[in-house]
Amino acid sequence: MRFMLRSALKLSNRIDQFNDHMGQLVRWLVLAAVLISAGNAIFRKTFNISSNSWLEIQWYLFSAVFLLGGGYVFLRNAHVRIDLVSSRLSKRSNAWIDGIGIVVVVFPLCIIFIGLSWPLLANAWVSGEMSQNAGGLVRWPAYALIPMGFAVLLLQAVSELIKRIAFLRGLIPEPLSAQTRQPNEKPRAEESAS
Repeated sequence: MRFMLRSALKLSNRIDQFNDHMGQLVRWLVLAAVLISAGNAIFRKTFNISSNSWLEIQWYLFSAVFLLGGGYVFLRNAHVRIDLVSSRLSKRSNAWIDGIGIVVVVFPLCIIFIGLSWPLLANAWVSGEMSQNAGGLVRWPAYALIPMGFAVLLLQAVSELIKRIAFLRGLIPEPLSAQTRQPNEKPRAEESAS
């Protein structure tokens, strides 16, 4: 069992690294959204030039930030947590609650959203669905973000579940301490698995 958990911790570390890189990408997407928004506003006010495609690319980028950043947020433990309750519980109790929540809520939610969004993406791809606005963009890239985002979140949920189990088995320190890690710092699961 310990060997399997150590192997799973290596997988968890790879997932964490992937989502850390995804977090870096999302930061660039935020910058791109800000620059496009500012550029669009400047051109609209200065030259009275605007395009619906520039407006739509802004919400595409916002969607990408929101959906693709979910796994990174989970990795960094920056998601909404009821601190009033969790601060009163032991670390083991919190790990149990997190593990159960991941299995009962996060896994099914991600699988359902991936399953429901896939036909939407396929239909938009096949039909070449375009925005109804003049000069708008094709819709399939925006639809593709939904299953991609939930797949990234699902991967991170697998990683977090592995870390919770390893903590409960005494193989790693408390996984919730990840919030104190700096970006690009070696995750504790990796230190323990080495």
